[in-house]
Amino acid sequence: MNTVAIVDYGMGNLRSVAKAIEHVARDARILVTSDPKEVAAADRVVVPGQGAMPDCMRELDARGLRDAVIEATQARPFLGICIGLQMLFGASEEGNVAGLGVLPGQVRRFPREQMVGADGSRLKVPHMGWNEVNQAGPHALWEGIASGTRFYFVHSYYVEAGGPSLIAAFSVYGIPFTCAVAKDNIFAVQFHPEKSADAGLKLLGNFMRWKP
Repeated sequence: MNTVAIVDYGMGNLRSVAKAIEHVARDARILVTSDPKEVAAADRVVVPGQGAMPDCMRELDARGLRDAVIEATQARPFLGICIGLQMLFGASEEGNVAGLGVLPGQVRRFPREQMVGADGSRLKVPHMGWNEVNQAGPHALWEGIASGTRFYFVHSYYVEAGGPSLIAAFSVYGIPFTCAVAKDNIFAVQFHPEKSADAGLKLLGNFMRWKP
């Protein structure tokens, strides 16, 4: 049986993610867990998250999950969502906190002076709502999803990837920003597929079938 661990470190839309995966992979065994041993034993690992990065990193460590998450990024199909994307990088401007350092790059706050729409209006931060996701190239998780499809976002910070080869997609909100990254068995997104209707379910279904 295909087992997926949804990592519970006290931050995030865990039940919504679990329900969405249940919908697209009815035969899978889905664990919402804070047990590092269950994370280590799962076939696939999903790390969702929302809230402040310092809180997320503190809670990850408090539950002894840091090593299990890092190991999952090196060995099995791994999906990061929102903070689950941001924590993969080396450092964040949010609280000047260190991430896991799995991928090169950093997390930056949207620059206030550049938060201007195409019509000249001021854009609010956090970036909240539907936005187009422009794919950088083919990937198994984009199968059946057209470039430019809209997904749902809620965030004030974005990833500045350490190299173009990591970028799987970008969006534009005042500035172009990376909204998905991919490397080997890792795929991570800034948007929330569990809140993104049919397109989000399609991406989650692709993840559950993915064999990197």
